[in-house]
Amino acid sequence: MNIKKEGFKLILINVIFTISCLCLYHFVFLQESQLTERVSNTAKQVVESDLLLSAKLQAAYRSAEPGSFIQAAEKGRRGVVFIKCDAEGAEKDIFGMNTGSGVVISLNGHIITNYHVVKGAQKISVTLNDNRVFDADILGSDPNTDLAILKINAENLDFLTFGNSDSIHIGEWVLAVGNPFKLQSTVTAGIVSAKARNINLLENQGIESFIQTDAAINPGNSGGALINTQGDLVGICTAIQSNTGKYEGFSFAIPSNLVRKVAADIQEFGVVQRGWLGVDIENIDNDLASKLGLPFVSGVYIASVSKDGGAQDAGVKKDDVVLMVNENQTQNISEFMETIGTLRPGDDVLLKILRSNKEIFIKAKLRNQLNTTDLIGTYDHGILKEIGVEIRNPDSYERSILSSDGVVIVSVKIGSVIDKSKMEAGYFITKVNHKEIKSASEFIEILDLYRGKTIFIEGFYPKIPGDYPYTFQVPK
Repeated sequence: MNIKKEGFKLILINVIFTISCLCLYHFVFLQESQLTERVSNTAKQVVESDLLLSAKLQAAYRSAEPGSFIQAAEKGRRGVVFIKCDAEGAEKDIFGMNTGSGVVISLNGHIITNYHVVKGAQKISVTLNDNRVFDADILGSDPNTDLAILKINAENLDFLTFGNSDSIHIGEWVLAVGNPFKLQSTVTAGIVSAKARNINLLENQGIESFIQTDAAINPGNSGGALINTQGDLVGICTAIQSNTGKYEGFSFAIPSNLVRKVAADIQEFGVVQRGWLGVDIENIDNDLASKLGLPFVSGVYIASVSKDGGAQDAGVKKDDVVLMVNENQTQNISEFMETIGTLRPGDDVLLKILRSNKEIFIKAKLRNQLNTTDLIGTYDHGILKEIGVEIRNPDSYERSILSSDGVVIVSVKIGSVIDKSKMEAGYFITKVNHKEIKSASEFIEILDLYRGKTIFIEGFYPKIPGDYPYTFQVPK
């Protein structure tokens, strides 16, 4: 009996202990845990509110695009310069000064800008982002693309690297960096609104395939940089479309792939090496598409093919429709000219052509204006500029036909020393002071050697019988 009572007592004690533990857990430990959780949640809410309603979150976690804007803008500002010209016909800002922008493209001071910024310049000064000022010379220019290359005597400069303008997309973020209204190193942002725009800025005398953006540019931005969010140069800001002369939502830039080619040609040859296919082309419109039986209104129509040109030799025919050039779509003339404009004489182009509703591929070789594949450079600097003449070496065709080396006169400046001697463009120089001349560089060396002295020039005009000698005094 006692054993049963002891057992019952033990069970009762265990039950009471268990109930006590449960009560203790519920009223002490559980409430303390819940209190801790409530305090923790409250603390989190305070922190979140502090971050969301203050600038702390923005400082700690910037979104990807503005973050890349900051880095790209800093890179762009270091590589863009302010240009001031003493010139007639150059772009004038609201202060009545000839000003614009330029982009440094090399460590040793090569700068690219718009031709219309420095056109007719007598003196050019360049202000770097660090406020150093340098005099600049025009290394070369190309009115057909509205580009010019300047050179300053400086080393170890910050410069922008070329991006691939073919790879940018409509809707992509871009930044314009320049000096609008003399406001140095201004950065604006926008998106690529369209590509391959032709606004007839060059009045059908050049290559127009502009990148259109809504990044704000104004007078003074011309020649500045259009960069992507990596800070790479994808275009040269050139024009706005406006009824007031100020920004109204549309700005235009020359694609960097075309800029790169023009800059390389000028630095290497002094002139742009422009490749010619030997065709006359038209855009496809509704009427022409209907006439040709096309299932689309797109492409470039071959209106005629030049005799003995690269296109004819390759088999291109009248009424062909060019759909692609080197894997680049050519929906219009602007896209066609942009692609061809990045190539040189002697380069091969692969054309995707629609002929009689069948797609074919034709490989053609580009030629120069003389219908050869030679790369021909012109010279007009130094002593040549002083006497007012532009010269070049003859190409292989001219050498074979004329059986002569020498120097070809490309152009003569009105009122210059050469102009007063009655020498005209097209003249073929063969001798100076009875010594045979074989190249343009040799001719330049002799001119420098005979500064302040009179020299005797011998040569001929290829299409005019006879020899034509000239005499003039070289400036000191």
